[in-house]
Amino acid sequence: QVQLVESGGGLVQPGGSLRLSCAASGRIFRFNTMGWYRQAPGKQRELVALIGSSGDTNYGDSVKGRFTISRDSGKNTVNLQMNSLKPEDTAVYYCNLQYFSNQNYWGQGTQVTVSS
Repeated sequence: QVQLVESGGGLVQPGGSLRLSCAASGRIFRFNTMGWYRQAPGKQRELVALIGSSGDTNYGDSVKGRFTISRDSGKNTVNLQMNSLKPEDTAVYYCNLQYFSNQNYWGQGTQVTVSS
């Protein structure tokens, strides 16, 4: 069983920064992809950023240039540095871990609110 535990959400003013972290535990294949998705009220869940075991990254268009994803594969942790936050970044952010074609795990979600 794989567990993902997120931390770091909260309330921040527009233009501010937040850092999200996610720690994975359990039986995890060494070659995997970890990352973040988000879901705002009334909207579909969307990609924020992903990072593979080799460090390759993929960002959603709306966060490119503002968010940076990183990972410590030895500890199975992934971080998301979010800068220049906008009100439209407000959402529940979910940590995700994937490997093989059918193993897909989610964290419980952490709320990020960008408001003055």
